[in-house]
Amino acid sequence: MTDMTRRRLLVGIASLAVVLPTASAAQGETPAIHVLKDRNCGCCEAWVRVLRDHGFGVTTEASFGTLLIRHKLENGIPQEMHSCHTGEIDGYMIEGHVPPADIRRLLGERPDAIGLAVPGMPYGSPGMGPEDEREAYDVFLVHHDGSSQVFSSYDAA
Repeated sequence: MTDMTRRRLLVGIASLAVVLPTASAAQGETPAIHVLKDRNCGCCEAWVRVLRDHGFGVTTEASFGTLLIRHKLENGIPQEMHSCHTGEIDGYMIEGHVPPADIRRLLGERPDAIGLAVPGMPYGSPGMGPEDEREAYDVFLVHHDGSSQVFSSYDAA
C-alpha cells in the first residue's frame, strides 16, 4: 500500500469518527436521564434497566427519605404525584414508573410543563411487573402551577 493510499484511508477513518456521533444525534438520540432513587429499591432499579433497554443513557444517585421528598417538592412535583424515584431529563422531571415512549413523546412535543408523573407504583407499569398483567394507570403531565392533566392512559391487560 502506498503512502498516499494509507493517508486517504486514515483521513477517511478520521472523518467517520467525526461524522458518526453527529449523525446519531441528528437521528433523535435521547438525552441522558439522571435518576434519584433509594439504593435498596428493586423497582427503581428495574425502571432504570427498562430505560437503558430502550436506549436512554441513565445515571443514578442514591437519595432517600426527606431528602428525596424535598427534591421532588423543590422541583415542582406535587405530593399527590409522588412515587419512589425521580428522574431529570433535558429540563423535565420524570416522577415514578413513566414508560419510555411517554418520555420520548414529552421530549418531542416540548410542552411548557414540569414533566411527567405516574403516581404510586401501579402494577405492570415499567419496572413494576409484567406488562401483560398490568393494572390500568395514567401518566400525568404536571404543569408549573401544580395542576396536572392526563398525558396518556394504559388500560388493564
